[in-house]
Amino acid sequence: MERDSHQFIGQSSAFLDAVERASRAAPLNRPVLVVGERGTGKELIAERLHRLSSRWDGPLVTINCAALPESLIEAELFGHEAGAFTGATRAREGRFEEADGGTLFLDELGTLSMGAQERLLRAVEYGEVTRIGSSRPMRVDVRIVAATNEHLPNMVDKGRFRADLLDRLCFEVITLPPLRVREGDVEVLSEYYGRRMAAELGWAGWPGFGALATQALENHLWPGNVRELRNVVERAVYRWADPAQPVDYIQFDPFDSPWRGGVAASSPAQVQSDNQAASAEQRLGNDLSQAVDVSDFREATERYEKAVLEQALAKCRYNQRQTAKALNLSYDQLRHTLKKHDLLG
Repeated sequence: MERDSHQFIGQSSAFLDAVERASRAAPLNRPVLVVGERGTGKELIAERLHRLSSRWDGPLVTINCAALPESLIEAELFGHEAGAFTGATRAREGRFEEADGGTLFLDELGTLSMGAQERLLRAVEYGEVTRIGSSRPMRVDVRIVAATNEHLPNMVDKGRFRADLLDRLCFEVITLPPLRVREGDVEVLSEYYGRRMAAELGWAGWPGFGALATQALENHLWPGNVRELRNVVERAVYRWADPAQPVDYIQFDPFDSPWRGGVAASSPAQVQSDNQAASAEQRLGNDLSQAVDVSDFREATERYEKAVLEQALAKCRYNQRQTAKALNLSYDQLRHTLKKHDLLG
């Protein structure tokens, strides 16, 4: 899930349902939990909840609970007085005070320590916070929006999350769908990011994606969701050498290289590469069967041979020696075949 000037991009019913639920919950002065895998856009939903609420002109304060050590998270949330601990040379207000009159977005909520959870419970229940080193509680008017990729009820069962805190925070739970179940959104998002990257590079127009790239994008499981898709698409566009031709090579793993050593053949990157190659071979097989229908054996075999060469070149990033090795040809044999199909460039 991504935004451009607060615009959400997607058309699948699962995606639109989540956005609609956030829109309906936004005007209510109640806490909301946003649940989803990494890269699904939890922070964007939090921003939507704030902007569509009566607090829209108040502060939206964000804190990543996983980014701070346990020893500092309470001071960050609730503030501290001068001399409260070593290094606290002056008083400092916490994020709750900063968010007074607005929204506090707690990202990675599941990483909070039990001590921080206890203090958070009091802040949510009574609207009061106490700085570390102080005995005087302060009233704050803060709406809590929290996000996590953890299953908090399971954490409660394991004693890692307070059940009473979860009860206070789960007035509404918005679960964001992963990209792999958002039917049609891979194409929509790929076109959006591809077109935007082409404009950034100064291309005269957007040629779109070729058949092989489209197939690879649709078949990928997207463990990193929209954030991963954006990187993959933008990388493919900027690496493409001919802006006049459709982008037709996708590399999902930027660390993948024919010169990378010490990686087991069964690594996730290798499995993805094998899946992509298998998909390409299946498509080439389909192209061959269609070519046979024209009742021209020579034309069909020539077309298939050229398609095999194009795919092998793309997979080897147009390194001809690596391509020759991949096809079990000598370098001279490959050069001769490339020249025959006018692929030498």
